[in-house]
Amino acid sequence: MSTEISGRPPRIAIVGAGPSGLVLARVLHMHGIAATVYEREPSRTARGQGGMLDLRADSGQRALQEAGLTEGFRAIARSEGQDLRLLDENGTLLLRFDTPDDAPLDKPEVDRADLRDLLLGALPGDAIAWGRAYRSAEPLPEGGWRLRFADGTSADCDLLVGADGANSRVRPLLTDARPAHIGLNTLEGVIADVDRTHPEISARIGRGNFWALGPDGAVSAQRNGDGRVRVYLSLHTPEDWFAGCGIPFDDPARAGTALAKLFTGWAPEITALIAACDGPFTPRSITTLPVGLTWAGVPGVTLLGDAAHLMPPVGLGANIAMLDGAELALALAARPHDLDAAVRAYEEAMFVRGAEAARKSEAVQKMVMSGARGVLEFFQNPAARAV
Repeated sequence: MSTEISGRPPRIAIVGAGPSGLVLARVLHMHGIAATVYEREPSRTARGQGGMLDLRADSGQRALQEAGLTEGFRAIARSEGQDLRLLDENGTLLLRFDTPDDAPLDKPEVDRADLRDLLLGALPGDAIAWGRAYRSAEPLPEGGWRLRFADGTSADCDLLVGADGANSRVRPLLTDARPAHIGLNTLEGVIADVDRTHPEISARIGRGNFWALGPDGAVSAQRNGDGRVRVYLSLHTPEDWFAGCGIPFDDPARAGTALAKLFTGWAPEITALIAACDGPFTPRSITTLPVGLTWAGVPGVTLLGDAAHLMPPVGLGANIAMLDGAELALALAARPHDLDAAVRAYEEAMFVRGAEAARKSEAVQKMVMSGARGVLEFFQNPAARAV
């Protein structure tokens, strides 16, 4: 199918090669519409992609279906990644869920790196412009935008899509809203080759997720498909805590000792996960956008995922972001000669979808921050595992 604007194909620019931007590019490609993804990383192997995602049947998996990648998804999905062990800070096991071998793939875990490779492998080689860090955009007299990049280059487009995450540089073209801290900071550590180096921790964690929740913080762990375990520490601390705490996060031994002291009184089998981390700790401040954020339409620009509706990281955000990408692509394919009408249709549905997911995520985050007992009550509700 040939799509034209005034006798030429539309120029679609996607800022950010995360899951949402890559899904958008892939579904557009499936409908014969070309797009260029501008990514600040210099290459596809320049940076690790983090831990696992649980892809939901009604959102993340649906997006991959629209992208024609269901078979590839099934090849990388880990059903056993849905396993869960829930403990309180004293080490009391409150809940254990082991996924049956024949369980349906409702919310399987997928390694972020595997997912990215799946999406990148489904795109033409020239669809990604690596090493192009977006800095700003200015409107063109004839419509559309001129993008400016950190390396001094520029590119023109008819539609600019910000898929550039929590700290989106595209977002200010549409709204003055900024992410706000929610009183939670997290740190990520890694235990490499856990089966060999720490078999006792490996057995304790199991095949999927391990959550130890207390009233003032959490220690959780997640097994990756490559033999690593990622350890996450959650602390109810102010936004500037990282800058003033004095912990050398790039020194695993010293950082581990200091961080373990923050969990004094917790069961030693839980704090052992902190001491076992053998790489630098990565600090992250948890921020969100206002629930139900909308904006007046601006011709030739829109947002996907965290750039549009940043929500607490409890599992829904990435799934909704991928669905955003698929839905925008389908809207553009349905209105190939009127990009602005397609964007308006997409945004109307995305605002509703994003607000609903953000409200659910906010409620789940509050529950998790309250401690293990509240989470146990949640999972004892028969409908809970659908969230």
